[in-house]
Amino acid sequence: MKFDLHCHTSHGSLDGKVSIENYIQLLQRHGFDGMLITDHNSYNGYRAYKKLHESTHKYDDFIVLKGVEYDTLDAGHFLVIMPDRIKLPILEIRGMPLSLLMRIVHVFGGILGPAHPYGAKFLSAMHSKKLKRHPELIYDFDFIETDNTCNPHQGNMLARDLAKRYHKPAIAGSDAHKVKYIGTAYTDIDYTIKGNNDFINAVRLKKIAGCRCRDEVYSEPKVVTKILPVSLAWKVYNYGLGFLKAYSRKVNLKNLKELWEKFKHEALPESKADLYRNGHPHHASK
Repeated sequence: MKFDLHCHTSHGSLDGKVSIENYIQLLQRHGFDGMLITDHNSYNGYRAYKKLHESTHKYDDFIVLKGVEYDTLDAGHFLVIMPDRIKLPILEIRGMPLSLLMRIVHVFGGILGPAHPYGAKFLSAMHSKKLKRHPELIYDFDFIETDNTCNPHQGNMLARDLAKRYHKPAIAGSDAHKVKYIGTAYTDIDYTIKGNNDFINAVRLKKIAGCRCRDEVYSEPKVVTKILPVSLAWKVYNYGLGFLKAYSRKVNLKNLKELWEKFKHEALPESKADLYRNGHPHHASK
C-alpha cells in the first residue's frame, strides 16, 4: 500500500495551506492508498477528517491515519502514532523532553521516530545536544524518516545511513504544507492497513517495503537562505511556548496515571509484548 507518512493540513498546522479533503483528493490522483496526518502538536486535522467522513461517508477507500509531529524540548521534531483506542491530550502540548515523550508513547503502545533527523538544526534530532550526548536513545526509535521532500538531498542521505546503521525501518513523507508538494514522497507498505493499529504492527514487523521522495524540491539555496535566519527566533519561540505550557503538561501527566491503570490490564499486541520489561520499555530513561 502506498502512503504519504508526513502530511500537514490547514486545520491543525498554522503553516498548513491545504484542507484535509483537498489533500485526500490530490493524493488519490497520485495513486496513494492513504496518508498519515502529522500536524504540529495538534490532532485538529484528524478531527476535521473524522467530521468530514462521518457527515459525508466519502473516501471510504482511502485510509487516513492519526498522528502528530511533536515539538520536543531538546531533540527537535518527532512523528508519533498511537494505537486507535488511545487518546493522550498531552501529545498536543509541546515541550516535553525526548526521554519523557518516548516513555509515554511506548508505555501506551505507540511508536515514534525523528522527522527529518538531519534537517534544519533547530528542528532535527541528530543536530541536537541531546542525541549527541545520548546516542543510545536512537535504539528506542521505532522508525526513522529517511526521505523528506523538505529536506536537502544530503540530509536524506545521512538519514538513510542512520536507519541502516541502527537497523530501523525507513519511512518517507512529503512534509507538504502546500499543494505543489503533495504526492512528492511515498512509503510502500507490504501489509494491509486499515487503521493505526495495523500501521504500528507493520512497523514493528518491518513490513516497510520501500520509500522515496523528490528530495531536490527544497534543496535550492534560496529556500535554505530563508530558513536559516529564523533558527534563533525559533528556539526562543519553542522554549517560550514550552515554558508557558508547563502547567498544562503537569496536569496531563497526572491524568496519565489514571489512564495507565486502565490500560495496563489490557493485553499487549503480540508484536510488542517482548519489548516490555515489567510494564516499561527499556533504554528510554536518560
